[in-house]
Amino acid sequence: MKMKNMYIKNLNKHYNEEITLQAFVDNIRDLQYVQFVVLRDSSGKVQVTIEKNDDFKEMVDLISNLTLESTVKVTGKVIENPKVKLNGLEIIPTNIIVTSRSLPVLPIDIKDKEKTLRETRLDYRFLDLRRAENNLFFKCQTVVLQAMREYWVNNGFIEIQSPKISGSNAESGAEVFKLDYFGTEACLSQSPQFYKQMAMAAGFDKVFEIGPAFRAENSHTSYHATEIFMVDAEISWIDSVEDVMDMQEEWIKYFLNKLRNTYGNEIKETFNVEISNTDVKFPRITFTEAKELLKDKYNYISEKTDDFERREEELLCEYAKEKYNSDFMFVTKFPKSARPFYHNIDEFGFSNSYDLLFKGVEITTGAHREHRADVLEKQIIEKGIDPKTLQFYIDFFKFGCPPHGGFGFGMARLMMKIFDIDNIREATFIYRGPTRLKP
Repeated sequence: MKMKNMYIKNLNKHYNEEITLQAFVDNIRDLQYVQFVVLRDSSGKVQVTIEKNDDFKEMVDLISNLTLESTVKVTGKVIENPKVKLNGLEIIPTNIIVTSRSLPVLPIDIKDKEKTLRETRLDYRFLDLRRAENNLFFKCQTVVLQAMREYWVNNGFIEIQSPKISGSNAESGAEVFKLDYFGTEACLSQSPQFYKQMAMAAGFDKVFEIGPAFRAENSHTSYHATEIFMVDAEISWIDSVEDVMDMQEEWIKYFLNKLRNTYGNEIKETFNVEISNTDVKFPRITFTEAKELLKDKYNYISEKTDDFERREEELLCEYAKEKYNSDFMFVTKFPKSARPFYHNIDEFGFSNSYDLLFKGVEITTGAHREHRADVLEKQIIEKGIDPKTLQFYIDFFKFGCPPHGGFGFGMARLMMKIFDIDNIREATFIYRGPTRLKP
């Protein structure tokens, strides 16, 4: 029978067959009469058993001098063995080839992350990512991203890819990374906001984008990064911001259900986390009502009058969980002073926008946009911005543009809250912050 090169998770389908497996060396127990080698790939672990006799002397010597985290190619027979604690099976090898040899001392402890400082682990992120929980985390992120796209494609959205190099006057100045663009000053894009709206003016109706964005914020918090992976959507022909919230809520429930159905058990076992309840409607409350609630129920009065402090977001989520059994809460009708110029403003001076809070932190800002060129230009002036610097953007709305709205958020912040991870550095494949440019 032809030898099969496969993943460890599939070995139980090939009892008494000869297979070929390539994997990392996770552990070695070199006893008097037998060697046990635990191999690891992205799908699991398996035990290789080698008896110490003359027939296997060459393999025994090889294993005796092998370092952990080396990689090997093993050919052998899969044997069902209930006495083996690791999946009730083992491989009896006929040949082992070392495909790469690890240095004997690792710079970090990949078995227990708590034994190494986080910054040191980030220095050696390629080793840190070998931990099973990280492997599962990024498999889950893949499922979430696929489900996001599934929902959007199934509902007639178009995927766009907006430019990440912009004219320096296209973004707010203080928080952008500036660069020389053939003698002209340019910057890295903070978000695809303007271009999502351009797509609405182009008649695309519904669009989404998943891509990088850059924030020159000298922030060292557990929730911020300088390079982020943004998820954005925009829809046309809306009647109010409620249409945007309805779409986002349905979309979130779709990808959370897909994640639960795919990896729910493994997430519970590895992270001790239950995927958030999707059986209830996300509660919605206005900014004014939220401030009153915080004062009356929690006796909490913030110095911020047009936005929330982090503690306020935590308390509002506690309330949503207690009253509605929801990890989510929409807060609407923010004062216009706290919102950008492109948000639609109601007759009372409140922004037709929202924040979506999730497990104690804001993960999304969404809004009904201002699509009327004359009103938009007025709001730009009110924010103290010279409209000439945004003329290319204002022009999007001069030749007919549907009423529209949308939202955007950072993927890593969403994932860290789904998994109750305490720092965005742990929820990012390779983290970029004010003091980190490597690896």
